[in-house]
Amino acid sequence: MANLYKKDSPFQVYISFKKYLDVLEHIRYNDRLEYRVNYAESLIEKTKNFKELKEGFQDISLLEKNEELIKLLLADLFPTGLTHNEIKAASIPLSNITFNYTERFKGILKDAGKDFEIELRNISDNEFYVFCCCLILQSYFKKDIKSTIPFYYDIPNKQGIMKHYKITVNSDFTEIFPTEDAQIPSNDILDMLLENLDDFKLWKKYFPSQSWILKGFTIISLVDCTSEVALSDLKSSMIEIDPEDLNPNENLTEIFKSYFDVAELNFGLMTFNKKEQKLDKLPIYESVLTNHILDFWINAFDEETRINTFNNLSHNSKPIVVSNVNNLDENVRQLPSFNILKDNNVNSFMVIPIMKDNDLLAIMEFTSPIAGSFNGLKLKKMEFFSDMILFSLSRFYFEKNYQIEAIIQREYTSIHDSVVWKFRNEAEKYFTASLGKKIYTLKQISFKNLTPLFGVSDIRSSSEKRFNLMLQDLNQQIEWLIDILALTNSDSEKFTLALDVFENELNNEIKADTEQRFQRLLREEIHPFLQAKLEMRSPREVKTKIKEYFSQVLSQTDLFYNHRKKLDDSITLLNRKLADMLDENQIKAQQIFPHYYERFKSDGVEHNLYIGHNIAPELHYTSKVVHKLRYWQLKTICKMELEFQTFRKDLPIPLDIASLIFVYNEKIDIRFRMDEKRFDVDGAYNSYYEIIKKRLDKAHVKDSSERITAPGKITIVYFGMENQREYLEYVTKLQKKGILQHDVEFLKVEDLQGITGLLALRVSISQDHAVS
Repeated sequence: MANLYKKDSPFQVYISFKKYLDVLEHIRYNDRLEYRVNYAESLIEKTKNFKELKEGFQDISLLEKNEELIKLLLADLFPTGLTHNEIKAASIPLSNITFNYTERFKGILKDAGKDFEIELRNISDNEFYVFCCCLILQSYFKKDIKSTIPFYYDIPNKQGIMKHYKITVNSDFTEIFPTEDAQIPSNDILDMLLENLDDFKLWKKYFPSQSWILKGFTIISLVDCTSEVALSDLKSSMIEIDPEDLNPNENLTEIFKSYFDVAELNFGLMTFNKKEQKLDKLPIYESVLTNHILDFWINAFDEETRINTFNNLSHNSKPIVVSNVNNLDENVRQLPSFNILKDNNVNSFMVIPIMKDNDLLAIMEFTSPIAGSFNGLKLKKMEFFSDMILFSLSRFYFEKNYQIEAIIQREYTSIHDSVVWKFRNEAEKYFTASLGKKIYTLKQISFKNLTPLFGVSDIRSSSEKRFNLMLQDLNQQIEWLIDILALTNSDSEKFTLALDVFENELNNEIKADTEQRFQRLLREEIHPFLQAKLEMRSPREVKTKIKEYFSQVLSQTDLFYNHRKKLDDSITLLNRKLADMLDENQIKAQQIFPHYYERFKSDGVEHNLYIGHNIAPELHYTSKVVHKLRYWQLKTICKMELEFQTFRKDLPIPLDIASLIFVYNEKIDIRFRMDEKRFDVDGAYNSYYEIIKKRLDKAHVKDSSERITAPGKITIVYFGMENQREYLEYVTKLQKKGILQHDVEFLKVEDLQGITGLLALRVSISQDHAVS
């Protein structure tokens, strides 16, 4: 057996008792106490025929074979009087192979079960190898380094609670020396290695596998530090709370079991919503938290009592400990909500309010089905990590508020990162003035002389689709109603006639108010009639049919909405996918030059970019910036079109998009409108740009009924040949990459109201090509 370690190491390991036998030899010839001399001489005589004990061996079966002899040999190191108290054993150095246990250690291993295998906690193979090398530096090269890594054993007890034991090692009876093939590195190399502790391959180069000999045995002593380790794990778990990525620690319950030494334990936590005076669950933690007591609390009392209880906590936030629920007051046990405790087998619990500056942040609970599990001593242990809970919850609320502000910023306002600096400058002036008790009027936020970029990916014919799907929904609803009314008695005949009129109107001469009149008929007459049928003694077939009908009715409108919902879901999914891709690529665009960016979702996604020196006055700005961003815009819209091709088949309703870019060379100004909390184009002259954008939406090719946009194609609208030449260069680049096809069309745009001379080029997107 060449290697006693499961992990690779620089050692050939030999079990040897030579150094301890040398100690006995010293006692034999030098000790003045006769009984010690005789004792040492007796042990040496008993082991003289077992040469391997001194020379070393690798066959671990010899440990079991000579168990009694080894126990006798090591008796001085393992006093009988301490065997039921100390957790101690002999060990092969740095391995999981132990022997010559004290009685207490034997009992711990027996309780863990016959299948349990003792292993070191949390050390990787590479860390183990470097640690072994450090032992060589410390022992052989006499380097003064602190190579001690704390080692732990995790051993479950009889109840299944994981106990943690810190290992102390006595290495007095080991020796380390090189083999004939070992390298002896210079001091400079040793210093270089110590500067690169994480470079496993470097260490292995100078200390190859099994190139050194480790001979002897160690004595390991275990100290139960379950509470300390569990406390450390708890603190780590509390610190790791991240509202952006809430991944609950599934081991949290096990950690609490170890810390409180309670085999069957559940815990819960609810945060306090101060505004609504109620407790809120943490949805992401539902798989971990139980909240039995808190559910009982919520359901046991009326709203006024609960609110008063929360208010009183600011004056008396003392935790509650109930060792045995059967000892609770009889009045409490008679409450109907007490069944929550019975149903969940809660027989002992603790409830701990978490307070900060006399304000309630949250309430934590611990429950157990075993009566007597919790008491004042267990509650006392909460003090050791109560500050960490407070820190964690405070951080959670801070991060939560920060994320909410970020969502508001992203979803509800238009204060983009690139222009925040100007708002901050004004806010700082206002704040500084308020500190000096001075009045400061906030100035308007505006940016002048900017070049605009506009693009849109529009869902084609969405209004027509929505109208046709509305007809399908209403016709289907009429069919259902006619079928139901046919099953009822003759008093429904007038409804059938009315429905026939609406069906004819829907499919032949629909009017502007047809849908509204149909809604009124349903709400005021037909639906009350059907509800009455449900409450009367109607045939089961009729009631079943009516219930199925109402399950498809949208309560807000009284109408069927199934087909239109699929369209709405398709549009929502498409908009989100395209908007997310645009936002993601926008990060790269900001690296070209900071600019103001906004996008809107309706039946498609449109975006605006405003570029200029005033957005980032500290940076060098040239016309090349505009060219780079125009190319970025074209490539990004191509990417969005290609991505649309991949997820189009997954949409509940098939849709098409048509993309357009409008090129505008004139400079414009934008101003932040306080009433709408967004930027808008400023001034009458600049509004010409906005008018063009709106009228391009449905524009046609000149002298044609064909729209200038088309599915699967990119349309670029511009004034003048200079823009045409610029964009042909971009198109050529993308054609060489296989992104655009070689079918460029040159078009004239029809004259729009007050707008003439617009040109366009249109080119098809290649199929199944990824844009890098």
